[in-house]
Amino acid sequence: MNNTPESATTVTIPTPLRRIGIYCASNDGARPAYVEAARRVGTLLATRGLAVVYGGGRTGLMGAVADAAMAAGGEVIGVMPHGLVQREVAHTGLTALHIVDSMHERKAMMAEMADAFMVLPGGIGTLEEFFETWTWAQLGVHRKPIGLLDVEGFWSPLQQLFDRIEQEGFLRGTPRRWLQVSEDPVQLLQALSTFDAPVVRRWLRLGET
Repeated sequence: MNNTPESATTVTIPTPLRRIGIYCASNDGARPAYVEAARRVGTLLATRGLAVVYGGGRTGLMGAVADAAMAAGGEVIGVMPHGLVQREVAHTGLTALHIVDSMHERKAMMAEMADAFMVLPGGIGTLEEFFETWTWAQLGVHRKPIGLLDVEGFWSPLQQLFDRIEQEGFLRGTPRRWLQVSEDPVQLLQALSTFDAPVVRRWLRLGET
């Protein structure tokens, strides 16, 4: 039995994008540029006819993306555990809000609903969502691209860490091919829409994560 991933090849026909999963902070951060970028992303996706799938929050960058998309006539779908809804952090003006039992169920539903993912600045929660989604791609759970919106170089130190991890032999194969990086939301969306997914062995299905 061969336990190594299949060699990387590319799919010639990208999957059409309909919904973009957004991971980002529930606070504004230290720079106005972060909120400005979140609003730009929300407006961009709405005007392109793409739905936003996100964590359902009303504050911080999460709220900024949702409010901008809704203001531009877009569809915004939130997914939030009932414990956070009860603590009144849920956005009440969305197209739809799915209430789930756990944080893991939230991520699984978002991963299933979204056709690609865009990661804006955020803290450990955003990183946790990003890393799990990226890991799922490498395990063959999904074949969807992940974009890092590098607002004012926010993700540059993380990319340097990836370089070090790769140099030390702990990041091999196709993982970095799933990542698209740009400081411009328009360019990042274009990269996501034209992404050709590497072919990897399916080690797990979504229900097994």
